[in-house]
Parts: sequence; structure tokens; C-alpha cells
Amino acid sequence: MSEVRTRPLILVRGFGGLDVGAEQANPYQGFNEGTVYPGRHGDNYIYEGFLLRAMKSTDYPYTDATNVVGYYSSPVSSPGGDLDGWDPDDTEGTVVIDHQVAARVLRDAARGTLWVYRFYDLAPRSLQRYGEGLARLVGLIRKAVEAKEPGTFDGVDLVCHSMGGLVMREALLALDRREKGSAPRLVHRVVTLGTPHRGIAFQRMPRWLVDTLPGARAGSDELASFSPDSTRFLELEDVFPFERILTVVGTNYRSYSVGPASVLNRLSSLIDEGTLATNRSDGLVKHSAAQLPGAPRTFVHKSHGGYDSVVNSRETYEIAMRFLHGTHKVSLWMEEGRITRGGDWFGSSEFYLGVSIKPRYVDFELFHQSAEAENCYGPFSRADLSDPLPDLAGQLRRPLSEPGDRTTGWAGPDRLIWEGWIDGRIKPSTQARGMVFRLDVYVGERDVHGIGFSDNVIFRKQYYVQVFPGTHAELFLHTGEQYLSEQGDNDAARLRKVAAAAAHLGAKAPVQRLEEIRTRPGWFLDVEGTGFSGRLRIAIAANRDRQG
Repeated sequence: MSEVRTRPLILVRGFGGLDVGAEQANPYQGFNEGTVYPGRHGDNYIYEGFLLRAMKSTDYPYTDATNVVGYYSSPVSSPGGDLDGWDPDDTEGTVVIDHQVAARVLRDAARGTLWVYRFYDLAPRSLQRYGEGLARLVGLIRKAVEAKEPGTFDGVDLVCHSMGGLVMREALLALDRREKGSAPRLVHRVVTLGTPHRGIAFQRMPRWLVDTLPGARAGSDELASFSPDSTRFLELEDVFPFERILTVVGTNYRSYSVGPASVLNRLSSLIDEGTLATNRSDGLVKHSAAQLPGAPRTFVHKSHGGYDSVVNSRETYEIAMRFLHGTHKVSLWMEEGRITRGGDWFGSSEFYLGVSIKPRYVDFELFHQSAEAENCYGPFSRADLSDPLPDLAGQLRRPLSEPGDRTTGWAGPDRLIWEGWIDGRIKPSTQARGMVFRLDVYVGERDVHGIGFSDNVIFRKQYYVQVFPGTHAELFLHTGEQYLSEQGDNDAARLRKVAAAAAHLGAKAPVQRLEEIRTRPGWFLDVEGTGFSGRLRIAIAANRDRQG
């Protein structure tokens, strides 16, 4: 693939607990922890952690620059003398440049560098303090880039886990206070991983009880930031466009090791849904809390922390890199649908629709919905799925603590299912023809009264969408992998002939050439089988702000 000029990337960790001694001793703040997948091979066998994967990548290359900046609980003085072009102000304070390390590490360039923000080395412990320190770091990185390549700085990227997303929020607000309108110029894009933007549903401990815990007074500001009553997340919208923040939402609460958190999240569902049947969290943070109104989001079936979580799984890395550097944005809508079986005669049935999306050659998902993840669209009572679901963005503007939180509506207007980013320059196999994505479509039924079955599968089927990018992209829909093999002449020309021959005979073809819609962007995808038939629309647009 062509060389990607990556922007500086800052990694921001999550909440470290009341005693942060272990976090202060951790050199890379957990971003160097990965996951092993037994029984798999190659890149799918060992995911070495975000930091190491980024440094090893040939697709999105980064150089570690973490040691270029020092973080101190008390201000340090400038060493004076020859500072290699840095101002004395840059080398004194609590977030400072080490000019000697900078001269060595940033000798060739400051773009394509990776920085781990060690906010727990600062004092006192408060989100505002952490945000100001991150804003200071962004300014120092800008100086470093401009010193090496004047006029090339186009912002930093941020990847933030859990409370790190709240630190990001305070940093963008701090940048705007310093210079109105500067945040979108200094920060390009943001990815948050399980961040409780709207708080933690069960965070209702009395302040007097919190203060009695060891170390609680030092971390009380952080604990207070998880309040489900707060709408401070809406202030961020005034200084930074939400469409440039991708919220990665974990859904696997079952693998989260902190059992009481999962129990409390289930209890909170009773207030919102009137049932204990769902959890709808990553084990700590509710799906609805990890999103922002109007911001793109994706679901990964990972837990909040621990083994194979939102912070140390390959899904997170791949999704983040495509959002930060991808060549195209892909959107998927539900145009029409009809359920042709189901409906409990004895109880009260409701239906749910879910889609999961997975690229070929690599064992990770770009988007995951399933009954197990408890994040499908619905509930629907009408056979054509035309029920007026609550507006997702409107629901996400409410305080999390407000009863009746309903956030399983469509991702956006016109029944938007998913929007994500892909990179047409990446070719995992030298024999690969086009880009191939598997769509797993699921329609399920649940009896809310418990009289009938609560887990009926109405429809489940896999489809393969093959995209040949170009000035005029060409799309094919496959029901199997017969014509996706690397063996043989399965190029676009042959696929056209196969599809045309089947259409001429009036037969059902294993591959269909999709016709581009003239009246609006995209192509129609027809899905059908026992129990359900529907029409989806997919659109692919160039990522307009991609540079390099």
C-alpha cells in the first residue's frame, strides 16, 4: 500500500483506582498489554497490545516518543543553556520537554510519533488538572512538528480508554478557553474506548461514604466525574464536532471480572426497561453511557477491562486505525423489511434486528450486534419493522440517571444501521480481489411475558459484499464463497458474466452485480430467506479529511 503519513497519536489511560501507585510504576499505562488467541494463526494468534502493534505496523507506522516529555507532581526548573531550539517555558513546569531526548527521538520528524499521556504523575488529582496537562502536551507536540516540518501540523489524534475520554473532554475545553475555536485545529480525531461519557449508571454512593474509603479524598474528583446526573458531556459539543469522535462500545459484560458491577448494571435496567432480563453494558459502563449524541459509534463484543477487553483487543486497534486513517466511509441503512413468521400466540412478542460486519482475511469484526450482546435494534412489534423507535441522539442528550433510558433506536436518520471506515490501500493477500466484507444478518423474537420462547431465531444468514474501488466503485453480493476464491479468474469481469447469465435465465445467482441507485447515494442489497426478507442500502464515500 502507499505510505501513510500518520499524525502524532496520544494514548490516554482510564481510571487507576484510589491508590495509583501501580499505575505510576507502569511505563506504558496498560497500552502494552495484549491478548493471545489459542488455535489461531499468524496475525490472528497474538495481538501484542496497542503500543507494540502500532510500532510494528507497516500500514500505519509510529515511533514511540513517550520519553520526550516528563510529567511531575511539582514544577521543575528549566535546565538552561542550549535547549536545541526549545523555549525555556517548554522545559519547565510539570509537563515539560526533555530537550536532549527530543533531539534524539525527534531527529528526523515529529509526525508519526506515539505519546502515552501519564496524567497520574501530576498533582493534585483532578480532571481539570489532567485536562490542562493534556492540552499542554498537544501544544508541545505541535511545536515539535512545526520545528521539523513547518506548516505541516494538522492536529493530533487521541485514543482514550474509559476515564481517559473524560480527560480528553477537559483538555478540549481547556484548549478552547485558551483560544476560542482552537480545539478542532489542534485535535484531528478522537477514539474513546468504553468511556462513561454520560456517567456510570450505579454511581450513587453517598459522598460521606466515598470519603471514608482509603485514598478516596485524593480521587474524589474522578469518582464524581462518573455521576449519571451530569450532562457536562454536552459542553464538549460546543467546542469540538462530535462526528470526529468515534465511540467504541463494549458489550461483553459476562467476561468482566468485577462481578458486583455487572449485577448493579442489571439492577439499573429495572429502572429503564422494567425488567432484569438485560444488562446492556461492558461490565462497568452501559452501552448508552459510552456513546455521544450524533457521534459515530461501533460495538465490539469485549469487556471493559481485563483479558481481551476494549483496551487490549485487536478489534479496538483495527477499528481505531481505520477511523483515523481510512480512505472511505461506509454506511448501511435498512430500507425495508418484512417478518413472515413468529409472533407468539400466547404471550407478547417483540422482534429485534442485528447486523455484524467482518472484513475478510483478518479475524476481527468492525461492528457486532447479537442477542448475546443485547444491542440489537428494537423492540419491534410490526412485521415490517416500521415501529417509530426513539431518536437515539435525543435519548443520548438526557442524563443517564433519568428513568426510561431507551437507546436501542436506529444509529441515525433513515434507519441507519452502521457507519464505519475502511482502507482501500490495505491488501492482506497479494491474490485478493477487491475488498470483501461478511454481513451477518439476524432477526430474533422474545416473549416479554415469559409465556412463550424468549430466544426464537426468526432469521439468520450470511452475505458477502465485494467492493472493487475506483472512480466508479463496483459492488457484488455473494451468498457463498464460491466466487471469492483466490484460485481462478474471479475478477470483476468474470463476476459480471456470472451474474448476467443467471439473470438472463431467471435463476437465482450465487453472485449478483449491484446496480447503483440514481436517486440517492448507494446500492441496494436484498436479503431473504425463511422468516424474513428485506432490503438494505450501502453507500461508500471518500474520507474527505484524509491527508497524507
